[in-house]
Amino acid sequence: MRIFLSVLSILFITVSSYGQKLLSLEEAINIAMQRNTTLQKSENNISTFESNVKTSYGNFLPSLNASGSWQWSRSEDEGTTYSIGGFFISIPPSITESRSYNANVNSSWTLFDGLSNFSTLSQSQNDLESARLSLARLKQDVVFQTISLYYNIINAQKLLTFKDDDVKWNQRNLETITERNKLGAVTLADVYAQQVRVGNAELEVVRTNNILETAKSNLLYYLGLDVTTNYIYSDSLSEGDLNILEKNISSDYQNISELVEQALDTRYDYRSALLSLESAYNGITIARSGHFPRLTNSLSFSSFANEPRNLFKSKTYSVGLTLSIPIFSGFSVENRVEFAEVTAKNQEITVTEIEREIKKNLQQTFLDLQAAEKALDVGKRNVLAAEENRKIEQEKYNLGSGTLLNVLIANSEYTNALTNYINAQFAYVVFSEQLKYQLGTLDYSKYEK
Repeated sequence: MRIFLSVLSILFITVSSYGQKLLSLEEAINIAMQRNTTLQKSENNISTFESNVKTSYGNFLPSLNASGSWQWSRSEDEGTTYSIGGFFISIPPSITESRSYNANVNSSWTLFDGLSNFSTLSQSQNDLESARLSLARLKQDVVFQTISLYYNIINAQKLLTFKDDDVKWNQRNLETITERNKLGAVTLADVYAQQVRVGNAELEVVRTNNILETAKSNLLYYLGLDVTTNYIYSDSLSEGDLNILEKNISSDYQNISELVEQALDTRYDYRSALLSLESAYNGITIARSGHFPRLTNSLSFSSFANEPRNLFKSKTYSVGLTLSIPIFSGFSVENRVEFAEVTAKNQEITVTEIEREIKKNLQQTFLDLQAAEKALDVGKRNVLAAEENRKIEQEKYNLGSGTLLNVLIANSEYTNALTNYINAQFAYVVFSEQLKYQLGTLDYSKYEK
């Protein structure tokens, strides 16, 4: 009967899994890069910054306008009679019509505006490059978040497999103890104690499965997919991740100061903040331009006629220069300068804050990586020792020279050791990716389509 139920369970799992789609890490990252709403908005905003740059170049060019007009009028007079010295003069009714045609072309060119046009161009270019760098950093963030969420699933799957094996081990042990109790070799208390252990192991399976389902939901929600859809996920680390586990990564990064210098050169968000600071300085120049004279040049051409065929026979040309000197503007220029200077000071503070945050996060990640590396090494040795100790205690109990309590303690130590080792493996891989993220070297371009 048990064999039949096992075969039936295998068939049910096979049928349930059939048709489910495999969601690999690379595919998950590709989906995140395409569906992340914040990323989509940032990509859309790039076009506005590009348009601002184009407009800034247009400030150096003259404006050109053309206009034409046509006017028609009709006057109707019913006639009248005038008396002049006793003589009456009659004016008969009359109707007059007139038409006029007008064509104009005019141009205006700003020759000097206190260097505002140059600063505006520089500001728009800085804003565009800053937006592009911010977008690149956001892509790195999306990639790292997806990697972290995906590894949570693989970690939970590994733990669930181990918890299932632990249940099977405890069930086999319960069967052995039950048979020995029937033979009078062990007490009924050992049977009850092992039954409790089986129940606890089964409870751990339920808890770990809940953790796994939560990890799946978190990933699917982040990817913008239906959290109720069942996917198949990778159940092991990639070859590259396994190579990371065999490598002492922290030995490649011994000097925190060098890491900080590298991060300040490569971090997209820091470089973006520096460009925003330059843009703020441009804003000060633009505001101060209001104190300087403004020189503009104007050109115009016009023609007027009563008939279209005579439109360009009469022409008028004009050229002019206008110098506008600000004398008093109600302190509006001073107000704009003050706002621009405050904006620049605040951006300087933002740059300093980002630099401090980079140093703090980089140091913390490096320390976490070193700790994970040590935990990985210790965890591997602990698993081997705990597994061997469990075998010894199990054999001693089977021979009647040990107690069930010692077996349960040994199994608990083995369970904890293997759990810690599995967690240490994934923590080490994640921290290695996080270090790349903090350094700004995490490659996102290979996931772009």
